[in-house]
This record gives sequence, C-alpha cells and structure tokens, in this order.
Amino acid sequence: MSSTEETSKKETKKPTCLLFIGMAGTGKTTLLQRINAYLSSLKSSRYIINLDPAVAKLPYSANVDIRDTVNFKQVMKQYQLGPNGGILTALNLFTTKFDQVLDLIEKKSDKINHVLIDTPGQIEIFTWSASGAIITDTVSASYPTVVLYIIDTPRSASPTTFMSNMLYAVSILYKTKLPFVLVFNKTDVVSHEFCLEWMKDYEAFQFAMEEDSTYMGSLISSMSLVLEEFYQHLRVVGVSAVTGEGMEELFEAIQNATKEYETEYQPQLQQIILNKQNKEKLKRQENLEKLIHDIKLDQTENTSTLNSNQTSTMEDSSFERFLNK
Repeated sequence: MSSTEETSKKETKKPTCLLFIGMAGTGKTTLLQRINAYLSSLKSSRYIINLDPAVAKLPYSANVDIRDTVNFKQVMKQYQLGPNGGILTALNLFTTKFDQVLDLIEKKSDKINHVLIDTPGQIEIFTWSASGAIITDTVSASYPTVVLYIIDTPRSASPTTFMSNMLYAVSILYKTKLPFVLVFNKTDVVSHEFCLEWMKDYEAFQFAMEEDSTYMGSLISSMSLVLEEFYQHLRVVGVSAVTGEGMEELFEAIQNATKEYETEYQPQLQQIILNKQNKEKLKRQENLEKLIHDIKLDQTENTSTLNSNQTSTMEDSSFERFLNK
C-alpha cells in the first residue's frame, strides 16, 4: 500500500461509538470507567458522553454531560413530574441540541478512536423513547456504532431473570438493528459460564427449570426454545468492571462488530438514504407537475371567462343598437 493510500485511509477512518445499555444496577457506568481506564493504558484516545441526567456522581470525566445542559430536578419541579418522567423530559430537551454534540465529535473525529455513550439506568427510557431512537439513529448514521448490552451476572442465576434479560436483549437488537455484544458483568462475583451453558444447551436450561412447574415456568421453557437460533448468532463476553477481567475479549468482540457495521449495516443505511432521497425527488416531481397542471387549469379558466365576458359585451352592444333604431 502506497503512502497516499495509507493517508487516505487514515483520513476516512471514523471512531467507533459504543452505546452502553442495560438495566439499573448492572454496572454500566462502572464498566464504562473500566473501559476508559483500559483505553487510557493503551494510549487510545476516546470521547465520553453522559446521557443520564439523574446520576449523582460520575467515576469518569465526561466530555459532554447532559447535566450541564438540563437540570433534572428543575425539570421535575417545573413540569410536575416524577423521576422517570423527569429523566425522559430531560433527555427529550437534550435531544433537540444533539446536532451540536455531533459537531463536537466531528471536530475530534480524526483524533479519537472510540466514543463512549453512557445511557440512563431506566432502560426503557432510552431504548423505547423517541429521543433515544433519534440519538441512536443519528449516531449510527454518522459513525460505526456497536450496542453493548450489559447484564448483571449474579442476578441472572435465576432462570426467570436470565430469560427476562434475553428477551430484553433480542428486543433491543431488533429495535436498533445494530451490531450487538452481550456483556455479562460482575464475573468476579459469579462466573458467566452457566449462562453460556444455558444458551448453548437447551436441555441444561430445561433441567434448571424443572423445579418451576408454574405457568410462568412453562412459558419460559418454551421461550428458550424459540431463542435458540438467536443465541447462535450472538457475541457473548464475560467481564468484570471491578478487576478488568475480560477486556481483551470484549474489544475483540467490538472489533468484529465494527467490521459487521461496515460490511452489513452501512450498505443498508446507504440504500435506505438513497431510497428516501428518491422518494423525496419523486414527491417533488409530482408536486411540480401538479403545480404546472393547476397553473394551466387557471389559465384555461381565465381565458374561458375572458371569452365569455367578450361575448356578453358584444351581445349587450347589439341589443343597445337594436333599441336605438
């Protein structure tokens, strides 16, 4: 590869955006700080964005912090909202200025390798809200984006909780349609090996469900069979935000997910944008043709009215001459 090609490749290189999504208490923010420290040890530059307006204290220094723009408590007081409504409204208000955040990232894009985005602990507020969808779509349209779905491994020891997490994971995967990495956190407390076994071996999960003879247990057993194909195409990593265990495996999965974005998601996105542009062009053409048709119709009506007036005037003149005779 020539020096010119290498320079061109460097110029077109974009940072990878990592979206940290997970239920409250799974350790998203702590894991982000661990990843931040890991990248710092590798001397890899990064840009950090905090989207949680209700967090009291951050273990890292954010480049962009929603709390600097929107006061969560004032929003609750002004609009008479509860905590969840306050977080959602604060996120909505921040989203109206998110184009400025993209401008800041763009200015640094040639100097940074990763953009770390911390989301609110109330998972549904980000994943199922209009503001969360706008932020996700906007970021993924501009930069390679990978979703990190964080799971609390000790809590997943219960088959019911494990299945709840898997259903959340599959819903987020199909909602975002982005490269996805399932991250089992807190492996320093409980190893995630039992989760891997349940995902690979249907009978092992059924054995764990034997003691639950309720309707819910029967439903969960059926769901595990449905999700078997989902498990086969999923990237799964076990990490510890406390000890730093599993960081190498995590970034290997992120690298593979980034390649998936470039080979699969980006072409689809470009096709969607092209289709949208074609539809808009077609709509403009239809509106133009309709406008031209309306103008011609108006001209025809005006000409007809003018001829009618002239005929009426001629008839009036003839009648007056008749009377004068």
